[in-house]
Amino acid sequence: MWASRTPRRCGRHEALTRDVICVYNGVMRGQAGKESAAGIVYITLTLLAWSSVPLFLKYFTGYIDGWTTNGWRYGLSALFWLPLLIRGGIRGVLPSKLWRAAIVPSAVNCIGQACFAWAPYYIDPGLLTFVLRLQIIFVALGAFLLFPSERRVLRAPGYWLAVLLLLAGLVGTCLLGKQSPRGPAAVGILLTMIAGLFFACYSLSVRYFMHDVRSVPAFAVISNYTAAGLVVIMLLGGEGHGFAVAAFTPGQWGLLVGSAFIGIAFSHVLYYAAMARIGVAVSAGVILLQPFLTSTASYFLFSERLTATQWICGAIAVGGAIAMLRTQQRVSR
Repeated sequence: MWASRTPRRCGRHEALTRDVICVYNGVMRGQAGKESAAGIVYITLTLLAWSSVPLFLKYFTGYIDGWTTNGWRYGLSALFWLPLLIRGGIRGVLPSKLWRAAIVPSAVNCIGQACFAWAPYYIDPGLLTFVLRLQIIFVALGAFLLFPSERRVLRAPGYWLAVLLLLAGLVGTCLLGKQSPRGPAAVGILLTMIAGLFFACYSLSVRYFMHDVRSVPAFAVISNYTAAGLVVIMLLGGEGHGFAVAAFTPGQWGLLVGSAFIGIAFSHVLYYAAMARIGVAVSAGVILLQPFLTSTASYFLFSERLTATQWICGAIAVGGAIAMLRTQQRVSR
């Protein structure tokens, strides 16, 4: 009797167990699917936001100077983060080292932002965003010098080939336009390169000085420090000490406020949320599409005309950047 009943009982138990496991796996897959879908939405919004920043900056070149643009944009975006810092300070949840550790990254970021804001006065947004990809090489070289664990990446097969592709593509994008980069165009390219260098230094300094601080409060403090520095520079060197915006129409004020919150405050929140859901590598890879979106929009908004050769060289540069990213991901695994 027991021999005839036991298999049936075990069968029911095993079937029930399999059902529970299937339901559990289905729920987990569903949750993972929702997280991935949310991450894709967040990184897409981040891409659109960051692609719009050079376009906003180019628009403001016809009305205010670079110091004023920077001071107001960062000053307004700091208002978004300030309540978070006040609340964290009252509750005592902010690390004691946070304010001191953010000094160097903020100083470096101020310099990079200053060069970035002035570059559109000399070159158009599409070319600017392609040249700015140079910061990826600066980040790689800086990581090699500062972080021994990163040195194995630079020894990986194919990594330097990817670097050469990126460099060759950027050189072609700069030199193979309708006119050779002389005068103002050369100044704009140089400013963009310097901005890329300091943006790379910013990323490295954040990792070096704030590696044990959560990303959101770290960026909140850096944003406020950077805003303070840029507002002071605006008051000292801006046209009308920064009050040239008094002549803005309501629509222009809307664009200025929108550029601050879309391009600085909201976009970083979206980027952190995307990285938490789909990973750093995928998020960084999607952001590499920025030059193509910005260049396309600049064609319609500012009549920027990149030559076919520049488009090809730009694609080669982005391809080299993607290859660098994939190599880094593979070695990290």
